[in-house]
Amino acid sequence: MNKSTLAALAAFFTPSAMGFVPRGIVSVRAETDVKASIEQLGQAFEAFKATHKQEVEALKNGAATSEVQAKLEKIEADLVRHQKEIEDAHVKAAAGMSGKPGVKDTEYSDAFAAHMKKGEVQAALNKGADDEGGYLTPTEWDRTITDKLVLVSPMRQIASVVQTSKNAYTKLFNVGGTASGWVGEADARAETATSEFAPLTITTGEIYANPAATQQILDDSEINLEQWLAGEVQTEFAKQEGTAFVSGNGTNKPFGILTYVTGAANAAKHPFGAITLVKSGNANLLTADGIIDLVYDLPSAFTGNARFIMNRKTMAAARKLKDGSGTYLWQPSYLAGQPSTLAGFAVTEVPDMPDVAAGAKPIMFGDFRQGYLIVDRVGVRVLRDPYTKKPYVLFYTTKRVGGGVVNPKCLRALNVAA
Repeated sequence: MNKSTLAALAAFFTPSAMGFVPRGIVSVRAETDVKASIEQLGQAFEAFKATHKQEVEALKNGAATSEVQAKLEKIEADLVRHQKEIEDAHVKAAAGMSGKPGVKDTEYSDAFAAHMKKGEVQAALNKGADDEGGYLTPTEWDRTITDKLVLVSPMRQIASVVQTSKNAYTKLFNVGGTASGWVGEADARAETATSEFAPLTITTGEIYANPAATQQILDDSEINLEQWLAGEVQTEFAKQEGTAFVSGNGTNKPFGILTYVTGAANAAKHPFGAITLVKSGNANLLTADGIIDLVYDLPSAFTGNARFIMNRKTMAAARKLKDGSGTYLWQPSYLAGQPSTLAGFAVTEVPDMPDVAAGAKPIMFGDFRQGYLIVDRVGVRVLRDPYTKKPYVLFYTTKRVGGGVVNPKCLRALNVAA
């Protein structure tokens, strides 16, 4: 990457280019940090290519590669770190430009805060109270928790999300069947067959967190309750959701996307059939031809918003793939908010995807916005428990969420097989 290209990319991230006026040392430091990250990313990618070439030559000559592999792993870690720094800069800048606080229901929010601190529930405010003493978090708090989950949960970023007040969400699918025929001018017109519909229901399971705080901290208001609760819930909910959206068995949790591939537990669940598998071309490894086959097996109608999902180890393997002319299929992103690409399509890191191994399905490709649906039952519920673990007050926090594939036709999975 030459200096003029780096300068142009770095200029994109100046405060004035991003829509706000720089203010003092903080703005200058932020601008400098982004420029440095962009330059370091370019340098790391060049080092990656050179080191990978050394590894390939060593393998050809039968020389030891352990030292080269260790160097390559370090460079790969640097690539991931610099890419994340650029993406984080974009998130912070976007929050600074567009983050506007929502309008709070002040009376209810105050009552909720009092409920958290002292357990005082005002009977007149029955909007959130129930027979168990439960309180629904105020709208702004609920939104804060949801926003945090979107930031840390890759599937929430790329899939569709709907809210429902019911226990389940049902969609109807047209499975075809409409018939037609040719007739003469005066021929009788017999009745033809009509399309049939098949329902698909996504039920919600309950996910919970149970953070604790001492009564003294609550009494003395030493913590920001909104930030604290959202942070605690975010960590636990994101961890549980991430696994369930990928491999969940549907028992009190979402159906994972991998359970819908050909041969898996939910292969026959959807009226449109299973998610098609494409072979990698090698019984144990990824291949460039396998990635190309995966891309072109997906109908062009779904490639406009298509992307890859895989975990970090798989990304490391994909970075080494080259086409017939020696060009790497993987390219890093030098623009904040823009993901790295593989074969020209965006790559999203999903930690819960499996590693590359014989028979594994480590990569999926397609339009996940059309393909996978997350169903949130509206509202996060908090039960205050000052008795179970004195002197701590437990805040038993629950949310009901479901998930499932709604269109397997717009998704493909790579099967590590010859």
